Formats: sequence, structure tokens, C-alpha cells
Amino acid sequence: MKATVDQYLCIGCGVCVGLCPQVFCMGADGKSGVYRPVTEETLSPVQEAMDSCPVTAISWLEHE
Repeated sequence: MKATVDQYLCIGCGVCVGLCPQVFCMGADGKSGVYRPVTEETLSPVQEAMDSCPVTAISWLEHE
């Protein structure tokens, strides 16, 4: 599975980075991005980040 962050929706709150720094990071523009693939170990924290995002900017990619 692959996660993505919609850069137009992201407000840079950092919740996702706080919940799963193994996958998410803050870019120079102050917005979050996915910098590592989701693994079995990070699947649950990534889902928690998706559920916690205040603007619903994180989603699963259906097709790569």
C-alpha cells in the first residue's frame, strides 16, 4: 500500500509526522509529505494519521 498527502489540502499541522515519522516528514514548504513506503509495521500508525488529519489530506493510493 502507498499513502499520499494532498498538498492542496495539507495545512502543515504535523499530526501525521508526530504519529508516524517513519513515513511522513515536513517539507521546506511547511507541508507534510510521504518519504518512505508503508510497511506492515507502519500500516497502523499511517491509518491513525489518516484518521487524525484535520483536513483529510492523507489517503491511500488506489493505483501506483
